[in-house]
Amino acid sequence: MAYPFQLGFQDASSPIMEELLHFHDHALMIVFLISSLVLYLISVMLTTRLTHTSTMDAQEVETIWTILPAIILIMIALPSLRILYMMDEINNPYLTVKTMGHQWYWSYEYTDYEDLTFDSYMVPTQDLKPGELRLLEVDNRVVLPMELTIRMLISSEDVLHSWAVPSLGLKTDAIPGRLNQTTLLSSRPGLFYGQCSEICGSNHSFMPIVLELVPLKYFEKWSSSML
Repeated sequence: MAYPFQLGFQDASSPIMEELLHFHDHALMIVFLISSLVLYLISVMLTTRLTHTSTMDAQEVETIWTILPAIILIMIALPSLRILYMMDEINNPYLTVKTMGHQWYWSYEYTDYEDLTFDSYMVPTQDLKPGELRLLEVDNRVVLPMELTIRMLISSEDVLHSWAVPSLGLKTDAIPGRLNQTTLLSSRPGLFYGQCSEICGSNHSFMPIVLELVPLKYFEKWSSSML
């Protein structure tokens, strides 16, 4: 969960999010080095007399500043493509959950169970209990087993939505007439909060997502009590 005045990302709770954090730090370091070099060159040009005019037309300099940016782009592109393919890969999911976006709530269907469906609405401020988060708590949480691959099928009934849980590295568009899928795997139990991150209407910020990741035995007890 994010905290006030937080500047960085939320703590990673899935392998994909850990890879995304590492890639962010990798790319940020490259940007920092480039910015430092450019700032140094600008300061040198403004404070130093130009004595070596022959370097302005040197072929070696032009070769270096053509090849070096290409190498830097490759250093950024290769890890990015690796993570992109990891996010699209699905290996024998333990469970499949279908998520439908509505104006303005989410509905969930556990396709491996019979008649295990429910709607998830935001809890109004006046109905919140002590300790619950305003604009983020829902009446029906999505309970899932931890340390197991979960396939999420995401679509919409009306307009564009976006199902996003930052700490798990998830953000998938819910498009009417199209079924998108993503994978979810949590490395630890807990409550994970998200929101619709698409401007789907006046109440798009009131479509919270709450995932409750629990050990498998507790999930089986919950699913049997819901049926």
